[in-house]
Amino acid sequence: MNSADSMGVWGIIPARGGSKSIPLKNLIALGERPLIDYVIEAGRSSRTVTRLLCSTEHPEIAAECVRMGVDVHHRPADLCQDDTPVLDVIRHLLEDCARQGDSVPEMIVLLQPTSPFVLPSDIDEAVTTLRQDPHADSVQTICSFPHNMHAYNQRVVEEGLLRFRFAAERKDCYNKQRKPTFYIFGNLLVVRVRTIREQADLFGVRSLPKMVEYAYGIDVDGYEDLKRAEWLLASGQVSLPHMSV
Repeated sequence: MNSADSMGVWGIIPARGGSKSIPLKNLIALGERPLIDYVIEAGRSSRTVTRLLCSTEHPEIAAECVRMGVDVHHRPADLCQDDTPVLDVIRHLLEDCARQGDSVPEMIVLLQPTSPFVLPSDIDEAVTTLRQDPHADSVQTICSFPHNMHAYNQRVVEEGLLRFRFAAERKDCYNKQRKPTFYIFGNLLVVRVRTIREQADLFGVRSLPKMVEYAYGIDVDGYEDLKRAEWLLASGQVSLPHMSV
């Protein structure tokens, strides 16, 4: 690879066309806009993102990105499978850009269309936080979540019988007050390119947290999630001042 641009921050949007839960999910309408437009607008409105690229194999997704002023990087078919790691997609994009003579950036902002409620200010704060700690590998947003979703409340079914997945832990932490505080992934990851190169990982050993509200961390996987995202927008539970109607 070429040497990294010392200040470059690329927003990379992985958006394949082969979604099973919602056909061509990245272009499904949310609030009268294609789903992918939300992360595009967030990246465009960020003060720190210097370039936006979409990795896709689908011509309709590529056309929408071109319309929105986003560079398109063609993703080969072998990186468009249901179980393709996002890490492999990003590494391929960086390596391909380097082969074509582009300098690679200092950082990558991972903007996933299924996490539409990313705020430009959260991107900028995450980038700034990572720059301020030269030993950190990444910054990721995280959310608190309802108590009934806590890992210690989870059950598994084995041979027709139901049991707690973490029975011993739940016995000691049987109520909300006793349970340790856990978090789920929010909606955004900023990672150094050197972490991707040296550790072959998107998070690295030293990943810093940034809290976002639970509503902003919605993951639009299926139609029920899409309905909830529509409600969050319509009810004002999320506010996206950077989005143009």
